[in-house]
Amino acid sequence: MGETAEDFVLVINSGSSSIKYQLLDPESSVVAASGIVERIGEDDSVIQHRADGESTERREPIADHTAGLRLVFEMFAATGHDLRREGVRAVGHRVVHGGEVFYRPTLIDDDVAAAISDLSALAPLHNPANLAGIESARALLPDAPQVAVFDTAFFHGLPAAAKTYAIDAKVAAAHGIRKYGFHGTSHEYVSGRVAELLGRDPGELNQIVFHLGNGASASAIRGGRPVDTSMGLTPLEGLVMGTRPGDLDPGIVAHLARSAHLDIDQIDTLLNRDSGIKGLSGVNDFRELRRLIETGDEAARLAYDVYVHRLRRYLGAYLIELGGVDAITFTAGVGENSPQVRADALAGLARFGIEVDPAANTAENRAARRISPPDAPVAVLVVPTNEELAIARAARRVVDRLD
Repeated sequence: MGETAEDFVLVINSGSSSIKYQLLDPESSVVAASGIVERIGEDDSVIQHRADGESTERREPIADHTAGLRLVFEMFAATGHDLRREGVRAVGHRVVHGGEVFYRPTLIDDDVAAAISDLSALAPLHNPANLAGIESARALLPDAPQVAVFDTAFFHGLPAAAKTYAIDAKVAAAHGIRKYGFHGTSHEYVSGRVAELLGRDPGELNQIVFHLGNGASASAIRGGRPVDTSMGLTPLEGLVMGTRPGDLDPGIVAHLARSAHLDIDQIDTLLNRDSGIKGLSGVNDFRELRRLIETGDEAARLAYDVYVHRLRRYLGAYLIELGGVDAITFTAGVGENSPQVRADALAGLARFGIEVDPAANTAENRAARRISPPDAPVAVLVVPTNEELAIARAARRVVDRLD
């Protein structure tokens, strides 16, 4: 690469048994290297590393996140980017839950790390894994500024009516119960790109963004700021997802405890890991779901229909909440790669100015693009998300202020 590693930001997205990473220049968007470590803590751990157009894979047991990051740094050094010797401008970490405490990118010190740990009660599947990556990176790159970028930050300023749950106000205040929203980095990045693509001032636009991956969320954005979003206190609320049910009658939890004799941990596992598309069809990969539908599998068809029904329900709610929409955008794995989902989610809405051009929708094209007719009142777009770039830019802004 033309620049040295010191010009680059290392972005780390640490999951419970994985580490995704990119080394990139936040100004030019150049990615020097990227990869993923998977199945941490298992005997068949694997790292896939890509640098300078070449891919390398290693399979060996990786005990924990620190061992995983050490292996990542070995792969960097072997491909010409010795991060421990050259250093990096910053390390940017994705952190899922910032609670009420964190609502902007934050330089990590011991107190911040402890606060992220305390917030694990609100995101028990995510924050501990994020913190494991933070602590490993701090140990391996002790001189590099480490910056936390929070999924919830974009939605911190939701209107009171949108973020407040109608339960006892004292109980809610005592336990931090409010709508926080997630995938905020993606929603913020994508909505900004939409304004660029349309050549419009973000302040002029009403937007609906669907982030559809294994986790899925929708947002209503007015004038560049969110006014509502589908995920809530946790990433369980809202749209149907790969393994999560989305909106659910809360009485189901009490019913399962009384009738099925499930304890709270069993119910938590059911709702986080064994519901959604997987719970209805047995699979959570959307490509496999489509294959099952094509074979006539009725459970798969029902799962798909429930998924689309929920998308349309949120679309209708946000159309009313915004008082009309200028742009509807699909992003993330399913949103970017499933023309059928996009077509079905928006079918029959021409009277609202919402149409999808079949040829544009199904064209082989991975770039950001408009898929509605040129003269349609509402722009429908597909915009690849780039959370890593957004995190890198946020981290760079934080460390630049330190100089």
